[in-house]
This record gives sequence, C-alpha cells and structure tokens, in this order.
Amino acid sequence: MKPAPLSYARASDVGHALALWREAGPDARILAGGQSLLAGLNLRLAEVDGLIDISRIASLRTIDLVGDTLRIGALTRHADLERSDLVALHAPALAQAAPLIAHPAIRTRGTIGGSLAYADPAAELPACMLALDAVIVAQGDGGERRIAARDFFTGVFETGLEPFELLIAVEIPVLRPGRAQAVRELARRSGDYAMAGLVAAADVTPAGLRDVRLAYFGVGGSPVLARAAMAALDAGRPVAEAEAALDDDLDPSDDLQASAAMKRHLAKVLLRRVLADLTGTEQGRPA
Repeated sequence: MKPAPLSYARASDVGHALALWREAGPDARILAGGQSLLAGLNLRLAEVDGLIDISRIASLRTIDLVGDTLRIGALTRHADLERSDLVALHAPALAQAAPLIAHPAIRTRGTIGGSLAYADPAAELPACMLALDAVIVAQGDGGERRIAARDFFTGVFETGLEPFELLIAVEIPVLRPGRAQAVRELARRSGDYAMAGLVAAADVTPAGLRDVRLAYFGVGGSPVLARAAMAALDAGRPVAEAEAALDDDLDPSDDLQASAAMKRHLAKVLLRRVLADLTGTEQGRPA
C-alpha cells in the first residue's frame, strides 16, 4: 500500500526543522530513520499532514565523550551503537542491546532518537535509558531542555516531549570503575519483539551488588524500573526474595507475544540471568 498524500520538507539543521514543523502544523511528523513511521503510513495505520525530514542533519549523528558523560546524537543509528568503541567502553548496555533490535536492515536505518521518541514499550533502548539513568535532551523554540529518563516515558507510545519539541540527543553517565551492565531478552525468534527483557546495572563489590538498577521492557505500558527487587538486592537479600518482589513491581498484560503469567515467569528467569552476567557466576548470588 501507499501512504495518503502528504507534504514533505527536508531540514538542513535543527532550527530549520523546528521552523518547518511550525509551518506544517502540529499534525506533521518528524522523519528520522522512519522504520516505524513509514511502515504505519504505508499500511494506512497512521495519517499525518506532512513529514519533516531531519535525516541529513549531521550534527545529530555524533557520539562524543563530554567530561564524565557520553552524549549520543538522536540520528545515531542502531548499527552505529553496535560498532562504536566509545559506546562499548562507557555504555556497554547499549552495545549489547543494539544487536537485539529487529534485523540488520532495520538497524542500519533506525535511530536512537526515533526509538526513544516512539516509546514502544517492547523496545530495548527506552529500557536502557531508564537503567542507565540517562537524560533526554530536547530542543524547542525556547532552547534545550533536559528530561530525566524516569520522567520521559509516560505511557504506551507517550513521552514527555512538548509540542514542537525535537529530541536531539541523550546523555549517559559513563561507566564508573567496578560497575557492570547487562542486557537480556527472551523472544520466540531472533528479531521478534521480546516476550520480556531486562537491562541491569550495578556496582559489583566483594559484599555483593550495590546501587542496582533493573529496567524491564515488554512487560508494561512503558519501561518499568523494578524498585522493590532493586531494594532487595541492595539490602543483600537472596535472589529468591528479589524474584518475589517482582510480583509487586510488574503488572504485565496478555499480548501477542505471551500471557501475563508467562511474562511474570520470564521476568524472574531474566533476573537470574542478568545477575549471573553482572557477577560472572552461575546464579548471580546465593539463593
């Protein structure tokens, strides 16, 4: 199928993109990689008045180390996250998550900014932002605004972006010594949406894990920070108690990937596996 007739304009820089967007009106959409948007338009599942193409804005396709922060431009493609030495060193969870996203053809076009702005609750990168305590950088007519990841994802395909506000970058604290990150997901086939997934980060100490962050995806309307399970692990409680705490943290629904009961079970399986990844042991911590 073909999309309904719409206008198209290509922006040369961020300021130009915002001006074109204002001119086109609130029902126009930003086009970056287009891997979700164009599919919806072609199937007539979405209709928009126009497209503002930002894909040629070179300033949004950068990965830079700025002090103790890794700043990643919104047009950085998933494949770039896989290959970047800076990402592998300072935000390894992103390097681990990128190969899990769909298929290579999509990863060569899809962008980190597009994924975050689309806010698919089954996507890997929004959960990475939550687990890594990232900041989302948006720009509107009034300048730049920084939004903590915990405040950015507000519901199913919903974010904290204001009208005519463009996501331009993400800022992630660099991996400090003694801290580890891990990503796991369970899908029926490679490239399918995950039935459940987990991004984890923690300080690995002789006394156990500390400052644990567990961000689940595919088990709610947005990425979920498993606070009760995190508290149990921070307190040095057995893994079994952290698993039990997930019953309070997570409230999944049945979907095409798995039943709610299956998602709850898989969340506990994933917890064991990421703890093993973080600590380099079979079970992560004595049960």
